[in-house]
Amino acid sequence: MSLATVESAKKLAAYSAIDDHFPANPTAIGIGSGSTVIYCVDRIVEKVAAGEISPDVIYVPTGFQSKELILSGGLKLGDIDRYPVLDACFDGADEIDRSLDCIKGGGACLFQEKLIAQCARKFILVADYRKNSTALGIKWTQGVPIEVVPSAHTKVVSELVALGAKEVNLRMGGKAKAGPIITDNMNFLIDAHFGPIEDPATLATQIKLLVGVVEVGLFIKMADAAYFGNEDGSVTARNRDGSIKKVEW
Repeated sequence: MSLATVESAKKLAAYSAIDDHFPANPTAIGIGSGSTVIYCVDRIVEKVAAGEISPDVIYVPTGFQSKELILSGGLKLGDIDRYPVLDACFDGADEIDRSLDCIKGGGACLFQEKLIAQCARKFILVADYRKNSTALGIKWTQGVPIEVVPSAHTKVVSELVALGAKEVNLRMGGKAKAGPIITDNMNFLIDAHFGPIEDPATLATQIKLLVGVVEVGLFIKMADAAYFGNEDGSVTARNRDGSIKKVEW
């Protein structure tokens, strides 16, 4: 399997997601982040140029990367304050289970990603086969991203251990920054690895109830469909109703 095959599959997954789920006559669309979302925007730009999508549609980003994609594609940029109801949102994910529950926030856009997904009438995930999992916490072992108020991070870390986290880390900026990563909302990020998560909904609620937690990177019963670019270059689409479609271009 070549890198070109993987990239081709990711592109086809994104194109299929847009072709199947871009709404008719929308007002505003949410655009997430990640390598597959780049291809989603490419497809939208193609369809705008072909006259299949109106150039007046507004696109609301989840973070800096998606904002740049929108602007570089010549699309109209909006914000969630002005467009609190979105017709659809297309986004990537760090891991997606069989129920379409997913882990997101690996790219540090956690709060904005969940806000925009919640505001969308339809939430569509696009990823490659490496994100397709039988249960959350199996393939994505970096941990569940958790956005926290800085002054509460020490308390929250100890409480996550009490909830059963096997490893808890304050996400640091690495070589580019001395100290922790700061989110767009001026908060810290904690990554808590619980191993395979048997009940993501319960865990999400338990974490969200901790004082100091702003948002949790467990997206429960939010996605309507997930499109995966496979190793063989094909695409598998899984829907919330359990139906599965194989796409080959």
